[in-house]
Amino acid sequence: MQHYVALSVVGTDRLAEKRPSDAEKTIRGYFRAKLAQEKLIKESSIPFSIVHATQFFEFVKNIADSSSDGKTVRLASVLIQPMAAEDVASAVGRVAVASPVNGIVEVGGPEQFRLDDFIQQGLTAYNDPRKVIADPAAGYFGVEVDERALVPGKDARLGETRFATWLTQSAKPVTTANVQSAKVATASR
Repeated sequence: MQHYVALSVVGTDRLAEKRPSDAEKTIRGYFRAKLAQEKLIKESSIPFSIVHATQFFEFVKNIADSSSDGKTVRLASVLIQPMAAEDVASAVGRVAVASPVNGIVEVGGPEQFRLDDFIQQGLTAYNDPRKVIADPAAGYFGVEVDERALVPGKDARLGETRFATWLTQSAKPVTTANVQSAKVATASR
């Protein structure tokens, strides 16, 4: 193999750290697994590039669902710089055809939001009546996050698709129902 390319998450190292304020169920295990994957890649003799991407627009509803009591969504008002999955795929493709960096390449969306504002915009666009409330204790998928944990560094490569544009293109957010429908459609083939 001449170039191993892996997709991971911006802030993986910061999001993997357990905090006393974490909810009972969190996604920290996912980030610890991503760190373990990255460590194995770095320790191998294979030339590599690890692409750290920010959250995808397509998960706006899932983020809301994970922090909802049915009528309200509680999220920390930290910065997030999400991007379209199509831009992530393009970034990974560009990295894959380039020379290995033997390190990390960060990619993010072209604009930053407050997490609560980003989710409220998405819910409004989908006519979801839930109200988003900024709550520092709520975190992100049940984990406490720092102000900049969900944004890439200053040298990140930026996607081109703006959230407002993506919303108007009738893209469907990824939901549990969509995933189940896709599994059923795939299984029936």
